Amino acid sequence: MESTLETFQPRTFSVKLWPPSSTTRQMLLERMAKNLSTESIFSRKYGLLTNGEALENAQRIEESCFVIANDHFEKEPDGDGSSAVQLYAKETSKLMLEVLKRGPKHKEDEDKIPKDSTPVASYNTVFDISTGRRDFLEADEAHEVLSPLAEQGNSYTKICFSNRSFGVDAARVAEPILKSLSKQLIEVDLSDFIAGRSEDDALEVMRIFSSALENCDLKYLNLSDNAMGEKGVRAFETLLKSQNNLEELYLKNDGISEEAAKALCELIPSTEKLRILHFHNNMTGDEGGIAISEVLKRSPCLEDFLCSSTRVDLVGGIALSEALEACTRLKKLDLRDNIFGVKAGIALSRTLEKHEALTELYLSYLNLEDEGAISIFNALRTSNSRLEILEIAGNEITAKAAPNIAAYLADKQTLRSLSLSENELKDEGAVLIGKALEEGNPQLRELDFSYNAIRRVGARCLARAVVVNKPNFVLLNINGNAISDEGIDEVEEMLKSGEKSASVLGSLEDNDPEGEEEEDEEEDADGEAEDDVVDSKLDKLSFQ
Repeated sequence: MESTLETFQPRTFSVKLWPPSSTTRQMLLERMAKNLSTESIFSRKYGLLTNGEALENAQRIEESCFVIANDHFEKEPDGDGSSAVQLYAKETSKLMLEVLKRGPKHKEDEDKIPKDSTPVASYNTVFDISTGRRDFLEADEAHEVLSPLAEQGNSYTKICFSNRSFGVDAARVAEPILKSLSKQLIEVDLSDFIAGRSEDDALEVMRIFSSALENCDLKYLNLSDNAMGEKGVRAFETLLKSQNNLEELYLKNDGISEEAAKALCELIPSTEKLRILHFHNNMTGDEGGIAISEVLKRSPCLEDFLCSSTRVDLVGGIALSEALEACTRLKKLDLRDNIFGVKAGIALSRTLEKHEALTELYLSYLNLEDEGAISIFNALRTSNSRLEILEIAGNEITAKAAPNIAAYLADKQTLRSLSLSENELKDEGAVLIGKALEEGNPQLRELDFSYNAIRRVGARCLARAVVVNKPNFVLLNINGNAISDEGIDEVEEMLKSGEKSASVLGSLEDNDPEGEEEEDEEEDADGEAEDDVVDSKLDKLSFQ
């Protein structure tokens, strides 16, 4: 007879996250369609999709992304499917963004589509090969993939070659086709189209495409994710020099060094019509920042400028700040994750005071400190701008700047999202800012006060602020602080009492309840309760 140990085999369980059930896919499809047909910043700019268009695009996106993720999963049959789920989510988000930026199709576009045709994208003004598999594209396949572009009488005006890596031979296949479309193309996306190629091959591919597109009159050009550096920028010389009507230019994650930035400044002859200029994750540095500032000076129509994570220091920061004075139509400014420092922050404040159209401002991680932050909030207070989004996290801002922040919030009532995360405002700052928010800002939807060393008092003030007269509020982030368990319970109760679901409270996994330090002010000598002390503090505040 076998022993018990020999006969007992523990049952093992594994959870498979892929493939999703048909019910789950249908639910996601419906959610995508709803998001595509809901008003947003994209619909205000590009137009709102009808319910039918939204559903049509959602079906196409879901089916395409399911195939991509399923192919990925089948190559890793022993996995739990988590990477396939992540890929599925990433690809759907990417394609939904493209649809939103493309906007609704017009009737004239529909009339041009042959009833028996199967266009590459949802309709045949857009030719997009980015939604397929990510790999090398060589000559034989290029003939097949690009064949719709070679058809006589096609009406493609926008092409996207992103996500496929062109070799020299494939580029030569594309060259005559693109030249034949030079009178009709207005948007070209060549982002991430040389991945994995040797430097010599990549540069030659760039030169071929540059020559092929030279005679196009483009409004949109995306060269992001190509690690170009100065050599790559100069490889696109023919294309860049020929463009006089560009409205959107994207150069993100391109290895744009000081030399490459200077080359761009030299090669882009006209930016008078430029509305959107995006840099991100480049190596621009101070000298490069100065070069880009020259581009800004001749871009009076600029509405959206992104120059984040570009290693711009004090001198370049001042140059960019001063040059932005020429961009009087600016609506969105993102300078996050640079090394500006206090003086550049002060220079920027002088510019911000003059930008009346600004609605989105991202100034996190700029080493502004109190002096720079105070200058900026004072400038925003006196300006005529109606900011909706303001991020100024990670700038070593303390309670010293809190009165200026509170005064700005008391005067301006248009914010939908405010992030003061990763500063040192503590309870004193939270009390001042919470009071200002409580008395106004009815449009506020999100408040991020995480990692600010606040305790129970500060947390209660912020909770109190968001339950009053803010019908659309959705997220209070106070994670990463030192709020006691009792304080968290009180915050949750306050949110409920204000007819806010406790679900508006963000994650608290990094909160440290043991880090709370008792303060003498929390209870006075007569045994006054803590919330009465808070009430007393708040009642005495004013923001003149």
